Amino acid sequence: MEFPDNHYVPLNLYTNFTKAAESNPDVKIYSDSLLPGFPEFGKETTYVEAVESIRKRAFQLIELGVVKGDKVVIFKTSRFDTYLLAVAVSYVGAIPVMVSHHLDAHIISVLSDRLEMPWLIFDEATASVALAEVVSSRVKLIELSRLVEKALKANQNYPQDFLDVDDISYITHTSGTTGIPKLIAHSANSMGWRTKWQKNVFDLIEKKKLMAFHISPVHSRFNIGISSAMAKGFPLLNISDTSEVSVERTLEKFQPYALETHPNNFVRWSSLAKMKPSIFASVKYYHSTFDAINKGTMARFLEASSDKRPVFMQVYGQSECGPMIYKFHTRDSIVALDSRDMGVGMPGLTEVRIVNEAGKEVATGESGNIQMLSKGRALTYYKENQRFADNVYDKWWDSGDYGQKNDAGNLLLFDRQIDLIESIESNLAIEDMLLDRLPFLDEVIIVRDAQGKPQPIVSIVAGETPNWDLWWELVSHMPFLNKPMIMSYDDIPRTATMKVQRLVLEGRFKEGKL
Repeated sequence: MEFPDNHYVPLNLYTNFTKAAESNPDVKIYSDSLLPGFPEFGKETTYVEAVESIRKRAFQLIELGVVKGDKVVIFKTSRFDTYLLAVAVSYVGAIPVMVSHHLDAHIISVLSDRLEMPWLIFDEATASVALAEVVSSRVKLIELSRLVEKALKANQNYPQDFLDVDDISYITHTSGTTGIPKLIAHSANSMGWRTKWQKNVFDLIEKKKLMAFHISPVHSRFNIGISSAMAKGFPLLNISDTSEVSVERTLEKFQPYALETHPNNFVRWSSLAKMKPSIFASVKYYHSTFDAINKGTMARFLEASSDKRPVFMQVYGQSECGPMIYKFHTRDSIVALDSRDMGVGMPGLTEVRIVNEAGKEVATGESGNIQMLSKGRALTYYKENQRFADNVYDKWWDSGDYGQKNDAGNLLLFDRQIDLIESIESNLAIEDMLLDRLPFLDEVIIVRDAQGKPQPIVSIVAGETPNWDLWWELVSHMPFLNKPMIMSYDDIPRTATMKVQRLVLEGRFKEGKL
């Protein structure tokens, strides 16, 4: 597919925001929830109104003592104002550090030690962790409500300060599925290449109509998506409340043209798409963030759209490299889709190769480790340079994933390297098939039990009766699987982006807790 030749621009969050406001001042930003960091917005604002409030927050941060080069941890409720506070931090020339509100005091204390006495913005949801002795002794605290009270009175006019385009200017963290998260360091240049990738995609959208999204605001995907959408002048709808009741109410009210969320949220909302397809009737473009998703879920949302030719864009990527591989699906194309087929890289920006354990590229159709080449690759893991370097092979980054490339050059994703089970080629393929064929399943995960055997863990759709005869009929043609274990969807351990923490589940088996 040919993409327009967009001019490359390094990404400074505040500069991008204010330029978007200059070009499209009256374009709206909506939210389904009030924003504690910006109460003056209510549930809607415009690009230009938001810039003025962001500038006020920046002035107050400066008055509190934040200076160029400081690290500012943003550790609060998962809402759109998390990103807006990051934009304010970037105005100062300080470095936003985006941290999930789910993390506990031990993890926050470890990350704070790496950051060497950073500032930390917290709210009521994170106060117990922020104020814990093990954390508070390692950070300079800023209570969000007090910042807001003072910021509204601030009328100074401090100039914007800038970091070098190759300096660390934004920090996110890994999902923490394997332990203490790693801090991923990004620069204006590395983020700029990612926005170029994203703006190429947005140029394919026919109309500048409402984009709805539920993405974790601390995920590296968030600032790339929002910055790119604003640069293109799209109105935005932030969905913070992912409950089915709230999603139904929000989408019926706003009727968005495009919708993006994490794959596990699409899976969770698929029962809505099945029972009340009108909720998603306005959506022409769906966008799945960074992870694989089963084709039955995608098909259900495509069918729910009232558009003649809706599109579901599946994106595979990683926080260290940004969006990498993409594939567009329609109602017709998805029928014959292999769910493991992620698609192709974007010419000139991203590509993948498959290598063996020695790092040598393997033949087409042969499985191995997936390595990524991305112009938007992050700089390092902050204070863990060697851990980052251990995954670097010249221009290539070892993703930690396992798969192969087919004759068409498309990437087939099988599993995380660390999740491989000896008797199974792809856990994800089996999980996808079961989700596609068994409508009573809300989730299915295959992990290793205490003896290393494949153990399915499932959650059941509310109100559905499991058909175990059909389950056993399907799995009888597969490698051996243990009897499925039922677990509530909400009890399954997850990261901020709703990824299942498989190693946590396996640890519970080893400890005899499951």
